[in-house]
Amino acid sequence: MKSKRIKAALPTSCLLAVFTFVAFGTGVRPSLADEAGDATSVFAKDNLVAWCIVPFDASKRGPKERAEMLQRLGIKKVAYDWRQEHVPTFEEEILEYKKRGLEYFAFWSWHPDMSPLVKKHGIKPQIWITNRSPNAETQEAKVEAAAKQLMPLVDQARKLGCRLGLYNHGGWGGEPRNMVAVCWWLQKNAEADHVGIVYNFHHGHGHIADFADSLEAMKPYLLCLNLNGMNDGANPKILPIGQGQHEKSMIQAVLDSGYQGPIGILDHRGAIDAEKSLSENLEGLQKLLAELGEAEALKTYAR
Repeated sequence: MKSKRIKAALPTSCLLAVFTFVAFGTGVRPSLADEAGDATSVFAKDNLVAWCIVPFDASKRGPKERAEMLQRLGIKKVAYDWRQEHVPTFEEEILEYKKRGLEYFAFWSWHPDMSPLVKKHGIKPQIWITNRSPNAETQEAKVEAAAKQLMPLVDQARKLGCRLGLYNHGGWGGEPRNMVAVCWWLQKNAEADHVGIVYNFHHGHGHIADFADSLEAMKPYLLCLNLNGMNDGANPKILPIGQGQHEKSMIQAVLDSGYQGPIGILDHRGAIDAEKSLSENLEGLQKLLAELGEAEALKTYAR
């Protein structure tokens, strides 16, 4: 067993399942990402998802301009983050993506206005939600409380035919071991096989050293993996891919793991134009892929 940290933190009832997928790499069921991912390389350009490009765009693009930007960059999947000011343009955003063959891949948190739009337009975005940190005495009680407080959205996502992704955003709820435990509880007690994990490098600086072990534990539940440049101490927290100390070895760990799900790249820098920020990440990722010998993936960037 590689990861003693993950083993020790899970409820006793979860350990057998965790032992199974860590030891044999297959999990208690097929990986959610493997069900959806069919790219020739996990880092192929067609497999990339643009993330944090709405409220963080210094140019404050609208839906049409944002869709045109993504088309220029050749990014075909979008995870949509929003603020209250964007609610009136939810439908316009969907329509602009459809016009250009872009996949409305994910939606941040939840808003009741999205439910009729999902049905009307036949989209099935993943719903990404922060896994909050519950107030309970024991680890088992925390896992159960965290799972139960998610149940309204678990049910909503099920009714809409969407995946629900627990999004690491710090605290107890952002720890890989705890997200795995909550997913396991929901699968066992609520038949919630549509619930998984969205893991962000930029909220994972505390797991740089044991990233390969954390990834191995999360893999059966992993819906999307969002990249970032990674320095010690999160200095800075948001950094273009290829400009950090650790993301190259972390990307190698992704390749070694056999993960085949979507890969996200960030803007998330409010003082910079989103197109410039995404372009820097695309260039940095290609540089690292070249260094890692990922020739098949690199071919997709030349199209």
